[in-house]
Amino acid sequence: MKPKNVFLMTVMAIVCYHYVAADHRKTYIVHMDKSVMPMAFSHHLHWYEATMRTSVSKPTDMLYAYDKVMHGFATRLTVDEAKLLEQKHGIVSIQEEPIYKLHTTRSPEFLGLEVTSDVMLPESNSGSDVIVGVVDTGVWPGSKSLDDTGFAPIPSRWKGMCQTGRGFNKSSCNRKLIGARYFLKSYEAWTNGTFDENVESRSPVDDDGHGTHCATTAVGSVVTGASLFGYAKGTARGMAPHARLAVYKACWRRGCFGSDVLAAFDTAIYDGVNILSVSAGISTSDFFTDPFSQGAFKAVSHGILVSTSAGNNVPTTQPLTNVAPWVITVGASSLDRDFPAYVTLGNGKKFSGVSLYTSEEPLSGSMVPLVLAGNISNITNGNLCFPGSLPPGSATGKIVMCEIGLISNVRKGLVVKAAGGVGMILANTVYHLKELEIDFQLIPTVVIDKRARDAIMSYIVSNHTLRAKFTFQGTKLGIQPSPIVSRLSSRGPNPDTPYLLKPDIIAPGVNILAGWTGKGSPTKLQDDPRRVEFNLLSGTSMACPHVSGIAVLIKIAHPEWSPAAIQSALMTTAYNTYKNGKELLDVETGKAATPFDLGAGHVDPVSALNPGLVYNASTDDYLSFLCALNYSSTDIRTFYDKTFECVKGKKYRAEDLNYPSFAVPLSTGLGQTVVKYTRTLTNVGTPTTYKVSASSKTHAVKIKVEPEELTFIKKNEKKMYTVTFNATSMPAGTTSYGRLAWSGGKYLVSSPIAFSWDSQL
Repeated sequence: MKPKNVFLMTVMAIVCYHYVAADHRKTYIVHMDKSVMPMAFSHHLHWYEATMRTSVSKPTDMLYAYDKVMHGFATRLTVDEAKLLEQKHGIVSIQEEPIYKLHTTRSPEFLGLEVTSDVMLPESNSGSDVIVGVVDTGVWPGSKSLDDTGFAPIPSRWKGMCQTGRGFNKSSCNRKLIGARYFLKSYEAWTNGTFDENVESRSPVDDDGHGTHCATTAVGSVVTGASLFGYAKGTARGMAPHARLAVYKACWRRGCFGSDVLAAFDTAIYDGVNILSVSAGISTSDFFTDPFSQGAFKAVSHGILVSTSAGNNVPTTQPLTNVAPWVITVGASSLDRDFPAYVTLGNGKKFSGVSLYTSEEPLSGSMVPLVLAGNISNITNGNLCFPGSLPPGSATGKIVMCEIGLISNVRKGLVVKAAGGVGMILANTVYHLKELEIDFQLIPTVVIDKRARDAIMSYIVSNHTLRAKFTFQGTKLGIQPSPIVSRLSSRGPNPDTPYLLKPDIIAPGVNILAGWTGKGSPTKLQDDPRRVEFNLLSGTSMACPHVSGIAVLIKIAHPEWSPAAIQSALMTTAYNTYKNGKELLDVETGKAATPFDLGAGHVDPVSALNPGLVYNASTDDYLSFLCALNYSSTDIRTFYDKTFECVKGKKYRAEDLNYPSFAVPLSTGLGQTVVKYTRTLTNVGTPTTYKVSASSKTHAVKIKVEPEELTFIKKNEKKMYTVTFNATSMPAGTTSYGRLAWSGGKYLVSSPIAFSWDSQL
């Protein structure tokens, strides 16, 4: 070849390279405001096409035209073309198309439970030997999350059964769902012959949905393409999809009755479950009057880990539930997933919120009249949109702003709809860092925070012509900061004893997608005819089964560990800071979360598999703890069916329960208070030397640990240490916090400390 030709080909190659690089196109989703379409266009598709053509340098095709999920289209654009198109009239947003990979509906991936080349989790069929019992509202037979494909025969040690009844037969169970029973004698007696079998099933069938959701969150089988009408779409799976499931229906429409719950615990122990997950409870002043605490104690004494929810009480109103030391108490936190939506006012101002509504219908995407509920109501507190507060026809064709409170948010939507409303702004009247928990609504709804509420109120007061429109953005991942402690998650201190810090840990519990019942709608309202296979729920009820499933993984890796050892591994490896080193936040205050909010921190499944050291405890340790709380022999017999009496003259100390956290009540009297806590660590990792570090957020407390080093030379070796807290007096009600951590090699064994000054001490 002649040199001249070689030169020309080289130049052409360079030119072609630059042309291709400059013309590199990606798919973009273009959201249009259909309400501002010029009159010159007879159809919105013509407008979309013309808008697109004026911004591209070379012909490109419209891939899709959207009309239901949004108004707009998808097309291929260069970065420069996308920037140019974004300036055009009528454009709401332009987003580069995300490229999805197969992943869960977020929890396992967020928790690091995806198998990678760096971390191998015990997620093999060995998990099928671990049996999780769920005490709840039952289970929906035939759920895809109960698929038993690939499961080995049921373990021969299993003694449970598949109890038949209405809508539930022997074939409803399989190698995944290996047992199902129901307990209603106490509940049926309470109904005094009014048990309605048209409403509730006299069988393990889940009429409510709560039980199915919790069970499949813990151990649901893998289901691809799961979503709630397109929201949170992905591959649904429980934390331990290879584990077996046994369901104990002890919760009914009016609640979970104590004797029924105890019967469920009793049966589960007999059947041979390894882990019990219970997302229910009540706040009590002591342990011995609480059947749940009693049943849990017996389960733990048989080697069964009991995972419980901390309660969904709004902070500062009611205390924690399930606060016994022999159960792990789980609070709720958010994922890095959100469902953004926007409210745009007639003055052009735009406010962010969240929504789970699936389309803009019956809204057209254009501006419609806006009204404050209180302004069309003729009764006090009309802003709360409770039944009867909005006259028929008073909201016809309008978006109505209601305030959160008094009744469920979904029911408010029905009230607005009955009044003729076409949309609802659901406004919070209390400051939160952000809105996390949202409901699946029957009309277009956007939930906004107090700041947006105040701004919209100002707009309503200062304008005669009020208009607004909604924009829904679907599902967004990678939301930061996350996790955040949920508003609904009950906080400490412990209502039963100041010597025990609760909750123990937090886990995902906000907008969790999991299996659902076919008996009811996703809103649980009779007026809602829709039926779904998966639903999004929030609460500590959803956080609890996350930990139950993660405990399965630890049980697989360490089958010989006691419930206390598993609990310790979960707590001492939990994290309480973000990757940037800043402390996890509390959505309620917008400030750093405290140990009363999140316990030891957010669960870290991978680290919990290899904690290095554990704080172990036995039945005798828990009995000694009860002695320290001055429980009588009669009281203790409600927990322990063997002969046991507190030794007269022996000094029992609640402070010395071998717990993975420290709650330190201090006196408000004059002078110094000196208290000592003793703990014992058991080596379960590579033998090494650990050094301690202790920090206090208050100058009023000095911490000293003796010894400052612990050297372990073999597995299961035990070492004891003492912590001395030297505190000066502070006003009653004062609280502060600290942390104690043992570090050695690759291990960090961390414990939270909560100080509280009490005038009663």
